[in-house]
Amino acid sequence: MEIVYVYTKKRNEFGRQCNFSDRSAELHVDILPDPSLAVNFIERDPCDVPIQCTQEMSEHEVNTERFESDTRGINHVEGGWPKDVNPHEMEQTIRFRKKVEKDENYISTVMQLGNNMEHCIKQNNAIDIYREYFEEEEVVEESEVQPSAKTINVFRDPNEVKRTASSLSWHPDGSRKLAVAYSSLEFQKVSKDMSLNSYIWDIENPNKPEMTLKPVSPLVCLEYNPKDCHILVGGSYNGQIAYWDTRKGSQPVEMSTIEHSHRDPVYRVIWLQSKTGTDTFSASTDGQVLWWDIRKMSEPTERLILDPNKKGNLDNALGAISLEFETTMPTKFMVGTEQGLVVSCNRKAKTPAEKIVCMYSGHHGPIYALQRNPFFPKNFLTVADWTARIWSEDIKESSIMWTKYHTAYLSDGSWSPVRPSVFFTIKMDGTLDVWDFLFKQNDPTLSVKVCDEALNSLRVQDNGHFLACGSQLGTVTLLEISSGLCTLQKNEKALATAMFERETKREKILEARHREMRLKERSRSEQSKEEDTKEGDGEESPEELITRIEKDFYEIVEAELKKRDKGEEKKVRLILNSFTGLRVVRGSLRVVKGSSKIVKGFTNKGGGPDSTL
Repeated sequence: MEIVYVYTKKRNEFGRQCNFSDRSAELHVDILPDPSLAVNFIERDPCDVPIQCTQEMSEHEVNTERFESDTRGINHVEGGWPKDVNPHEMEQTIRFRKKVEKDENYISTVMQLGNNMEHCIKQNNAIDIYREYFEEEEVVEESEVQPSAKTINVFRDPNEVKRTASSLSWHPDGSRKLAVAYSSLEFQKVSKDMSLNSYIWDIENPNKPEMTLKPVSPLVCLEYNPKDCHILVGGSYNGQIAYWDTRKGSQPVEMSTIEHSHRDPVYRVIWLQSKTGTDTFSASTDGQVLWWDIRKMSEPTERLILDPNKKGNLDNALGAISLEFETTMPTKFMVGTEQGLVVSCNRKAKTPAEKIVCMYSGHHGPIYALQRNPFFPKNFLTVADWTARIWSEDIKESSIMWTKYHTAYLSDGSWSPVRPSVFFTIKMDGTLDVWDFLFKQNDPTLSVKVCDEALNSLRVQDNGHFLACGSQLGTVTLLEISSGLCTLQKNEKALATAMFERETKREKILEARHREMRLKERSRSEQSKEEDTKEGDGEESPEELITRIEKDFYEIVEAELKKRDKGEEKKVRLILNSFTGLRVVRGSLRVVKGSSKIVKGFTNKGGGPDSTL
């Protein structure tokens, strides 16, 4: 119950009414300071006056020593697999187990551990760890959380001259570390004061990098070895390939020779799936894809020139700027080029010409990102110019899905490793876009303004919860994605499969229709060409025209001569018919030119002997 007490008062008890007016200030009294009173006070300089809501207490100050923390790591290998044994290879693990079981100390150690193991087993038997204590309670469904992303940490280039964060790579174990390659990608913008170093950061300590990598040329790309987390391989601006072992310091362990390296900056380097875990391959804008074994970096183990004519001509090669390799397809790889083409290659082909299988065309500029969907490897994502496109391997003429054309240029992109329908793109205006094509196709599900400068690189953590964005001024922003965007939804795989199949079928129908229309146009053009050829065949050359005219002339002259001969013969017949009693015996008459005599024999009508006239 609220207690209210109302105070009432008459208007005439308020006093005189206040009337305010807008006028300038007037000085009525000016009291000068009294110097004699200054001896009663102590001057304070500086003078701090704190204001608190709580009661003022006496002032106390304590000076403590500053404690500087330092993060150090220890490589612990006891109890794990040896360095030369790959735990993912079944043959190696079985061979190592057999070797250990033959050791005498192995049996005694197992016998000593038997008592402890028996105690633990008895505990498990006494307590049912799978018992449900709250079966009767209703399961409360989680409410749908709006998609969001929040900044966790920011890692800045520690040098005075800022460089672009050109490549990012997460540590394969636990993703507690992030390797960042720094280089200036602007043409002829490298200054003498610019540092060549790249760094490995601990994501919980943004103040100081955990380790410095010191290459001979700025690193454009950098990648952790998925089988050995201490080894990194990097591609330099001058075209060389180098690898580091974090246990051996900041200097590269080995580098490729200049004469056998790339001629342009190495934009992408990827580790291959092999038993040794030492194979990698790189791509550069010089039009080459080179395969390396880090145990022997003197020259590449294999070379492919991206000549679209399949002649191996380096002058006509397409500049490679992105690479894609899926471990489930060890012989296939894809290359994104500066010309906006995606080149599909087969490494195990017999000849260099057969290694280039096909090409996909659909972009207007360099393809900065190329990645297969981790759930559906037949579908891959490309990011270039002002749009991102999703392709199917079965359709080469066109992509099956694409985003709208943005006003800002797109610089990188990646699929979500945990959700098949989600992918990320970054733009030159500093914006990160999160797309979920099952939820919305025309616009991004989430758009976040990460920073004010242009974003250049993007990398998503393996568990999908964190992603890092590198900017043009060397700032790497670590973002945490909301749970809805990194948790597999119900029936998401089936829905994504249905959408991919539907869009692929639609593009196939459109492709067949376009092919039919092209055939019709081709037949029409060929028909018109034939008609033009016929019309062109009717036109005669000057030589042929002269020959034909001469032939016609002589035919006309001959015809006129024949007509004249027939006219002379007709005149002779008329002369003969004028002689009465004469009959022509023979059918041919010879008229002697210039003579009026008839030299052939004629007979009279009575049938007497011949008489010559």
